[in-house]
Amino acid sequence: MNKVLLSGNEAIARGTYEAGALVACAYPGTPSTEILENMTRYKEVNSSWAPNEKVALEVGIGACFGGARALVSMKHVGVNVAADPLFTLTYTGVRGGLVLVTADDPELHSSQNEQDNRNFAKFAKMPMFEPADSQDALDYTKLAFEVSEQFDTPVFLRSTTRISHSKSVVTLGARPDHIPTPSLERNPAKLVMLPGNARKRHYDVEERILKLEEWGCSQSFNRVEKGKGEVGVITAGVSYQYVKEVLPDADVLKLGMIYPLPKQLIRDFAAKYTTLYVVEELDPFIEEQVLAMGIAVIGKAKIPICGELTPGRLAKELFGTELPDESATLKLPQRPPNMCPGCPHRGVFMELNRAKAFVAGDIGCYTLGFMPPLSAMDTCVCMGASIGNATGISKVLSEEDQRKVVAVIGDSTFLHTGINGLMDMVYNNSTATVIILDNRITAMTGRQENPASGYTLDNNPAFRVDLEQLCRAVGVKHVRSIDPYNIALTRKTLREEMARPEVSVIITTRPCVLVPRDNLERRPSLYVDHDACTGCKACLRLGCPAIAWDETSQKSNIDKIICVGCKVCQQTCGFNAFKEIEA
Repeated sequence: MNKVLLSGNEAIARGTYEAGALVACAYPGTPSTEILENMTRYKEVNSSWAPNEKVALEVGIGACFGGARALVSMKHVGVNVAADPLFTLTYTGVRGGLVLVTADDPELHSSQNEQDNRNFAKFAKMPMFEPADSQDALDYTKLAFEVSEQFDTPVFLRSTTRISHSKSVVTLGARPDHIPTPSLERNPAKLVMLPGNARKRHYDVEERILKLEEWGCSQSFNRVEKGKGEVGVITAGVSYQYVKEVLPDADVLKLGMIYPLPKQLIRDFAAKYTTLYVVEELDPFIEEQVLAMGIAVIGKAKIPICGELTPGRLAKELFGTELPDESATLKLPQRPPNMCPGCPHRGVFMELNRAKAFVAGDIGCYTLGFMPPLSAMDTCVCMGASIGNATGISKVLSEEDQRKVVAVIGDSTFLHTGINGLMDMVYNNSTATVIILDNRITAMTGRQENPASGYTLDNNPAFRVDLEQLCRAVGVKHVRSIDPYNIALTRKTLREEMARPEVSVIITTRPCVLVPRDNLERRPSLYVDHDACTGCKACLRLGCPAIAWDETSQKSNIDKIICVGCKVCQQTCGFNAFKEIEA
């Protein structure tokens, strides 16, 4: 047997390949991004980035209506964006299997909230599987496609950050020899959700959940693991791993399908114990359903509802004891989040701070504009919200204060959902300035392509959306493109556009310094001439990781290894202390 070490995301990609899927679509979002990146290894699957999660799901729906198996993946908040088609898809059902991966992020490692997407399964009335390791991730992906077709339903596969990014041994299988050929098949009574058709399909949805509940009681992915028989634990996902470490002698009901729950199996298991725990991260999703069955369990009364569960936290909450923590003995330097050296957004935020702008921010690397010393972001809610937020704020302000409001959004986020806010801003004659930070990539999630980058997921050249023309097409009269490395021009342009009594857009056009393109400009590093440096610390207000303060000399220094020669610091210094290293 072929055994390999895979992360959960790699295993999901492999499971999709082994299931015979023909289409995979996603919008990148941590911790789900690597699923689609790994799908490019399997050329038999047509894999692509979509502008947003709703479009990704709609592409997957179309593929499944054509008779093909399709995978759609996104992070937890992406399901919020995709919810509109999702809730109707549970009514239409599928033709080819459709699996939707939701990668949740307990502890908010890279997210704006900590929502528990198991609730979406109950809300949308569709089954959900949750793997506990990479082998589960592969197996459950294949199983989810089978269940999707067997029960005529889309299926959720829920991962979390730890499952997505940790690695374990996986046994690989083969792709099917015979995969059904997609075709057009008309069935409008099932797929056209007019009220008359949808009313009938609702009965099918409710019946399907009952059948799945009964079916799940006899499946091996919901299994009892015997211990000493004194304590029982109901658990699922990565929490199962923590239970096995902290409660090695407990009897464990490991749930692979967490919605609908196998109620009779749970009743039979629970009847054997006076002490019964439900161990789960975040919401009391399983606990509440078990309590509703009239079964007494210990759950959130002991286990915290906020944050990521760990073996140490579980042991402390259950027994008041601490597990050894090797990381506690390591003395690691503090590393606050920061924009990269040479990030084209740094000078923009410095000038926004100087202009005392009220900045409605968005989701991306540039959200770090909130951090000191730049300290130039006042709101951040969700993907694409910055422009709508700026519109709403300006509606309630005086004419003078309206001109202080600036929306800041990245190129990928603008195309994700920001364009709608700009259309509304123009349509309703709002007053605000919009800055589109066009770095030609979806940078925060690891530099994925988007419709404004000019390349597809598999790195093939593609049409690149012209953001300036797009803004003019929706009615913006004042659109200016600038190089954000030119600080004087950035300052001048920002002040002029903020003074306008109408909508204006500034597009900063400088690629991310980490974009792997051969044609990107490479500049020599700089150094600080200590004879010219006065120690005024003006350069430190940039927060550039390449600039450090030397306590001994009371001067600034530059780390030439990470300096990319953007020269923003040179333009900030009033004493000509920053100079190029000669080649």
